[in-house]
Amino acid sequence: MGFCLICCGAISQTNTKQVDPELRLALREAITQADSFVDRFDAEVWLMSKSQPLARYIKDPKRRMQVLKAVHREATRADLRPEIVLAVIQIESAFNPYAVSRVGAQGMMQVMPFWKKEIGRPDDNLIDMDTNLRYGCTILKHYIKKAKGNLANALAYYNGSYGRHTYSSKVLDAWANRWR
Repeated sequence: MGFCLICCGAISQTNTKQVDPELRLALREAITQADSFVDRFDAEVWLMSKSQPLARYIKDPKRRMQVLKAVHREATRADLRPEIVLAVIQIESAFNPYAVSRVGAQGMMQVMPFWKKEIGRPDDNLIDMDTNLRYGCTILKHYIKKAKGNLANALAYYNGSYGRHTYSSKVLDAWANRWR
């Protein structure tokens, strides 16, 4: 199975009454917030250090900076390490903002469209990078809380493969080898 809970896996058996209400609320609140770097120097150092590994996926330097700023902004807003989010995106979509899985998950973080209905925002565009990152980061943060900080378990929840760690291992390896 190895599908994302937010994009595949158990979703086909999940009806809207089974969706975690705390996660629904977190997504609803997240849609209205933003912000990121405090210090220009820190921003430049971080952006430049992550630009090189991202070049493998996004050739255009201007687009790379746009993606890195957006990832940093949404990860920071959700109180996540941006590097973990980069690793998740690498595994989920290889940084393709137009990615659509065979079960309909969309965007860089492969978010299932049912979330839009769950939070009362049916017109949101999950292919839009900022929207997709907002949803995906909020969902990942929720699962980290649910897993009491255990990142491997949280990633398995995110992927819909709780109890197995194949996906978690892929993300953690990407984090360690490319994004740390």
